[in-house]
Amino acid sequence: MSKGRVALITGSSSGIGAAVARRLAAEGARVVVNSARSEEAGRRLAAQLPDAVYVRGDVADPGDARRIVQAAVDACGRLDILVNNAGVTRFIPMSDLEAASAAVWREIFDVNVIGAWQTTVAAVPHLRAAGSASVVNISSVSATRALGSSVPYAVSKAALNHMTRLLAAQLGPEIRVNAVAPGLIDTPWYDEADAVWESSRDWVSEHTPLRRVGTPEDVAEAVVHLTRAAYTTGDVLTVDGGRHIV
Repeated sequence: MSKGRVALITGSSSGIGAAVARRLAAEGARVVVNSARSEEAGRRLAAQLPDAVYVRGDVADPGDARRIVQAAVDACGRLDILVNNAGVTRFIPMSDLEAASAAVWREIFDVNVIGAWQTTVAAVPHLRAAGSASVVNISSVSATRALGSSVPYAVSKAALNHMTRLLAAQLGPEIRVNAVAPGLIDTPWYDEADAVWESSRDWVSEHTPLRRVGTPEDVAEAVVHLTRAAYTTGDVLTVDGGRHIV
């Protein structure tokens, strides 16, 4: 159980982040909701959860990353769990190398990799003070397979996986660091790619052992498991309905 613990979930105004916030709150944690832009949705979610707090800020900005963490500690008095969920992508066919410009690479890495790094570094002193703390990074199966919404996105998640292992080796025993690697999950990201989403959804449902795409709640369940798996660190837990085995 997470009763009495404080959890900061970045990028949690919708989708996977919101599901994680709801699940951790249901487990008894005091939740800090964050978003870079969707302030209204973030405040609305926080208002629905017991004693939750909303903090607006962009993890890609070094000052914001530090401020988000400090605001969480100032409001709640401690920090036990950090979920690095904030992420961005661009839907670019893998074969379209020209479209994956340097600007796209920088935008994606600034949030998915550097943002997670900055927020974790800012959180470490507070997590150490709490003891038995946990960091969970939201990665993707595209980190280990030649697929995904774009090449820069897949590479950013591969970097996040390795960062997870490197941090786990450095931050134990006080802080455990793990990651969840979801497969195709039904989130608002796919609103901008309806045709791609529908074809991918049908294909995954047909070829996955569990015969469906994932939900944000499926990922949230895995995150909660890792926050209380006391002898697990440096792990990347795949949540894809078994697609990786077929």
